[in-house]
Amino acid sequence: MEKHIQRNSRNKIRNERFKQNPKNGSFWDFRFYGNFINRFRNNRIRKLMHTSDKGFELIKKFEGCELEAYQCAAGVWTIGYGHTKDVQEGDKWTEEKADFMLWRELDDEYEHYVNSLVTAPMNQSQFDSLVSWTYNLGPNNLKKSSMLRVLNEGKYDEVPAQMKRWNKAKGKVLAGLTRRREAEALMFEGKNWEHI
Repeated sequence: MEKHIQRNSRNKIRNERFKQNPKNGSFWDFRFYGNFINRFRNNRIRKLMHTSDKGFELIKKFEGCELEAYQCAAGVWTIGYGHTKDVQEGDKWTEEKADFMLWRELDDEYEHYVNSLVTAPMNQSQFDSLVSWTYNLGPNNLKKSSMLRVLNEGKYDEVPAQMKRWNKAKGKVLAGLTRRREAEALMFEGKNWEHI
């Protein structure tokens, strides 16, 4: 009983202290909620974009899906739609897990690169094509590309041609990359790409 009384009296003293000193109560509550509201408002203003189903399908079509771990040409263990993180020999996935891991990787990483590096306004098709391009070629290539420069300058008509330039591996033009760049360029322009 004494412990209960002591605890209640400590709570009463603490409550009185919070009422008297603004640093201990309402001021910090206001600061916390103010920060929360600012973060919410900034996200609303910025309107971060996410990959649509069409963008997801384009990436899946050109990446291909392997449900058993394999070593790619560079000797890296790979599974699913080009997933390489924490993959070991003998790993096996279901198609559902491969889809989920692709979605998660796009959401956690590649969408962020496009959202942060592209300063020009984009529609959904343009965003989807850029996420596919970045997923295939990597964020460093996006950062240093003339494609990003012309896009951020608002020269949308020049972007498809810039995209198509990235169709080589080790200096050789590859048919698969040429097809993928063509599909991404068509998607960027809002045109039908499924026939590629």
